[in-house]
Amino acid sequence: MHSRERPVPEGHLLYSASPFDALGGRDVHDLLALRAEIFVVEQHCVYLDPDGHDLEAWHLLGRDARGVLGAYARVFLVTAETPHRIGRVVVHRALRGGGEGRRLMAQALAVCASHGGGPVELSAQAHLERFYGSLGFLPISERYVLDGIDHLDMRRP
Repeated sequence: MHSRERPVPEGHLLYSASPFDALGGRDVHDLLALRAEIFVVEQHCVYLDPDGHDLEAWHLLGRDARGVLGAYARVFLVTAETPHRIGRVVVHRALRGGGEGRRLMAQALAVCASHGGGPVELSAQAHLERFYGSLGFLPISERYVLDGIDHLDMRRP
């Protein structure tokens, strides 16, 4: 069996957010494929991506007009124990540098706001501290290594 090259997203992305149980099989395939393409292959980080937490999260998918997934994030809604959390933030390399990361985060923050608002936390790759800082996130931890990559926890009040 040979590998099939994934299509490259292009143009404007349309976003949708759904809990895991509302996702279709193609949605789950596409989000796992994009996460693996960026986090495992591009960033040379070997880790078990399907960590069991996808089942509890809302999934934000940004697709182009052809349906190709170009951006993704998962959102954990506020509970009695935890604030909203955003994770697995990923933009396909073909769409970086044009503001898609900001659009993705604006959508993720809108999901949080539509479910009660309040503080939002994330675990940021350290090289993206300025990016998240420009969106109102402030560091709340020292840097630490997670899966071989420097991270820090950040919070947006």
